[in-house]
Amino acid sequence: MQTDHKRNFSIIAHVDHGKTTLSDRLLEHTNTVAQRELADQHLDSMDLERERGITIKSHPVTMVYPSSSGEAYQLNLMDTPGHVDFSYEVSRSLAACEGALLLIDAAQGVEAQTVANAHLAVDQDLTIIPVINKIDLPGANLDLCLKQLEDLLAIPSEEAILASAKNGIGIDEILEAVVSRIDSPRWADNEATRVLIFDSVYDAFRGAIVYVRVFSGSLKPGDNVIMMSDGTRAEVKEVGVFTPSMRKSESLQAGDVGYLVCNIKNVADIKIGDTITQSIRPAEEMLPGYQEVHPMVFSGIYPVETSDFEKLKTSMGKLQLNDAAFSFMAESSVALGFGFRCGFLGLLHMEIVQERIRREYDVEIISTYPSVVYIVEKSDGGKIEVDNPINLPDPSAIERILEPTIKATIHIPNESIGDILNLVMDKRGVCENTETVDDTRVMIQCILPLNEILVDFNDRLKSITRGYGSMDYELGEYQESKLVRMDILVNAESVDAFACIVHVDKAREKGKDLCDKLADIIPSHLFKIAVQAAIGGNIIARANVRAMRKDVTAKCYGGDITRKRKLLEKQKEGKRKMKNIGSVSIPPDAFIKVLKND
Repeated sequence: MQTDHKRNFSIIAHVDHGKTTLSDRLLEHTNTVAQRELADQHLDSMDLERERGITIKSHPVTMVYPSSSGEAYQLNLMDTPGHVDFSYEVSRSLAACEGALLLIDAAQGVEAQTVANAHLAVDQDLTIIPVINKIDLPGANLDLCLKQLEDLLAIPSEEAILASAKNGIGIDEILEAVVSRIDSPRWADNEATRVLIFDSVYDAFRGAIVYVRVFSGSLKPGDNVIMMSDGTRAEVKEVGVFTPSMRKSESLQAGDVGYLVCNIKNVADIKIGDTITQSIRPAEEMLPGYQEVHPMVFSGIYPVETSDFEKLKTSMGKLQLNDAAFSFMAESSVALGFGFRCGFLGLLHMEIVQERIRREYDVEIISTYPSVVYIVEKSDGGKIEVDNPINLPDPSAIERILEPTIKATIHIPNESIGDILNLVMDKRGVCENTETVDDTRVMIQCILPLNEILVDFNDRLKSITRGYGSMDYELGEYQESKLVRMDILVNAESVDAFACIVHVDKAREKGKDLCDKLADIIPSHLFKIAVQAAIGGNIIARANVRAMRKDVTAKCYGGDITRKRKLLEKQKEGKRKMKNIGSVSIPPDAFIKVLKND
């Protein structure tokens, strides 16, 4: 097909605004997938994606659409995730497009991630087609959505298309707008072959399968190519397109989105955002890719059964092949044995990876407290990065500690503003700007420490706003903070799995909570156990696990009281001796319960 009859576009929106449902209707309308084969959330291939109703991986698909002018157009669609944790998936998809459908829920209006994704598209100079989805809902407020579109995103309301992906309303108008408003493939007239890598997956039989967008030139089996970032050379074995399953083709031409298989066996050797060119007459300039994203949240993952360590190692290796943003390295813990320190993009990413390990590889795991990367400036002038509390140097050797912050944009109903500002202050945040969106909603911009939003911030935001609040964030700068390492001692022995880095002002409160939880969860022993929170050599909180009490006076059926007292004193002495020589066993489920509760 001629290059000017090709269109490349993505669907972007806030989470749960109907992106995947709209992609289902587009597949159905263009007869790309037969009606008998079409399933709900057709492009979501993972069970987790279907269960949670979220998209985790972006999925490309090529469709052929006969337009109203009578000419056929090739439409290359990339369905994208909506959650803030997976914005790296959105950026890589947008880099391969010329336009984007911006979906807005008619009942919810413009939300935090809608604004963030729209800015991503504008930064990449893409044509944006606004679509007001779910207009058939009883709670739909079209006037409000159109007003927000103009006020927040500066997009004329007359450009919006009214649609309902579920009922198939407005699908023709959307397809016509894609053909008429989105430009034909850019940079196609460049003489050299330039191909953008926007994703990759691992196949056990064929090795690394690279998802590509051809900007100029062509690719066919037998071509010798070069990865421009590091000069790696490879031979193309197979090329093809997504319909939405992989279909082999003779070649990929300018404007096509497809896949290629070459003699590279390891996904780690392929850099997302890299440019592929022919070894004969190579291109001089790389395509503008997107910024590579580094892990923001770290957590230790350990097998419940120590014998599963090798199985866990293998499963993590396989996961990393299909998810370049996930990283891991081996570590050991006195309490939990051998395991791995893993890096994630955010809490949802961490949850998804852990769930995939349990389901797809059948390994029961325990995870430690999530933490972030701190920069520690030492007294001797050195500087180190710390992602594990155990590695924090002695306080006497530390000059200062810097922690990462985020710039958060929070959309909330008017009546929740007081409670949300209290939540931000409670999390050591600073509110920078408050802006009225419309009669019912407010947008707050604030700076928060990344460590404070890891565990319960989003849950509390949703609870306070009754589900109507939404948040988007981007990584900010590092700032100095009064941070200390808090250890948990059980029977005077430190349990490294519960060690965490906390702010001085919150240490006592958090230590008390953790001690109380552990005291409830650790089973009773024959002697009293002290659970303590300590900073350096100072104990800041304590709780006791009560001892089991055996009734040693039960056999006394009479006689003087001194007989009973003698038995009780003997029991007391035995408990004192046992406390000195006895060991406390903490069951694995205690770690799981405490970490889940927190």
